[in-house]
Amino acid sequence: MRVLFTAYPERTHFLLMAPLAWALRTAGHEVRFASQPKFTEEITQAGLTAVPVGRDRDLWQILSRDPGWLGQADKGGMPLPYDVAARADEDITWEYLSEGYAAQVDRWHKTSNVPMVADLVEFARNWQPDLVVWEPLTYAGALAAQAVGAAHVRLLFGTDMYGVAREHFLRLKAQQPADRRTDPMADWLGGYARKYGGEFTEELITGQATVDLVPECLQRRAAGLAYLPLRYVPYGGPAVVPAWLRRPPQRPRVALTLGLSTTGHGGEYAVGVQDVLDALGDLDIELVATLAEAEQRKLARVPDNTTVASFLPLDALAATCDAVIHHAGFGTLATTALRGLPQLTLPWDNDGPALAEGVARVGAGLMLNPKEATGADVREGLGTLLSDPGIRRGAAGLRDRMLAQPTPNALVATLERFVAERRDRAAATAVSGG
Repeated sequence: MRVLFTAYPERTHFLLMAPLAWALRTAGHEVRFASQPKFTEEITQAGLTAVPVGRDRDLWQILSRDPGWLGQADKGGMPLPYDVAARADEDITWEYLSEGYAAQVDRWHKTSNVPMVADLVEFARNWQPDLVVWEPLTYAGALAAQAVGAAHVRLLFGTDMYGVAREHFLRLKAQQPADRRTDPMADWLGGYARKYGGEFTEELITGQATVDLVPECLQRRAAGLAYLPLRYVPYGGPAVVPAWLRRPPQRPRVALTLGLSTTGHGGEYAVGVQDVLDALGDLDIELVATLAEAEQRKLARVPDNTTVASFLPLDALAATCDAVIHHAGFGTLATTALRGLPQLTLPWDNDGPALAEGVARVGAGLMLNPKEATGADVREGLGTLLSDPGIRRGAAGLRDRMLAQPTPNALVATLERFVAERRDRAAATAVSGG
């Protein structure tokens, strides 16, 4: 079958999607990956076939001019209205959801999707994919799939704040008078759907199914959606393992990594790196800190027990470590979890706090608020991680839950059946005239 992957040009999202694209390709299926033109090299560098569509539009440039543009709660955490996924039902209002959706359609979703839609639909009509796999905010993929009658799935690599928020929206919408049932997402996507011969359905927002990289113990799912679990496979792009990393450490090794996305787009770490390095500098450990070069230039000193690097393949580094301190980005968190390592998280952005809470809840690590945590707090937390056998057992348990999820190779057969069933259903409907 022919499988079309698509995502707006966000590197971390692409890296999480690539292993499934490889699995489908090595199973004998034709695979293409569509994104904006500027992202072509990133796709081809991963050994996948790129399809440049539309024009380049940089969401991060807009955010750099106005950091609060997405309306993130307390300037961190989930953007509105998707932060309702972390709230109790009684604290969620119709006004907050409807106004939040209206704002995000105009600010975020159009910015990420409109530059790609027309070209993506045109390519789909010419290539005729059987399946479209789209990251959870690239609604252009769902529109293209509907335009050609292809099956389509979201590929989720974080908490399903989008599905949960939509579930709350539909629940509250049904309680409103007819003249107040505004639906910005349906209005926007419905206009595109009709343009290409279709109509709005909820599948344009949440897919016909959702491929989920997050183990259920850490996930927040919408009750009415179908989820297909998928095991996370570490992939961070081209990398080289240095000779020193191949040698066993002489002391407990601890990794410190605070993410590439934020600094790669001109942002800063949420925690004071110098304070953390100083606080850990006299411990009998080997600290390996992967820091963006811009952050390295801010350091006044590097302790003797610390090695600073701009980039290391995290999976190779984690394989030599006893614990990891990180920002709770999903790729970092999942790589650490797969190695069965205790985690000290300093979550700040998007769904990092929710994922970090899950890690702490299952006993696999500890969580600190980076806006409040001092170097001394990090030192104390790391001491607990290295000495508490209960946390190590919790980390092993989380590893086992992740390993229980189907590999990308195993999921290929599930997707093949999914496409065949959708095709058979469509054919039966056509024959019956329904």
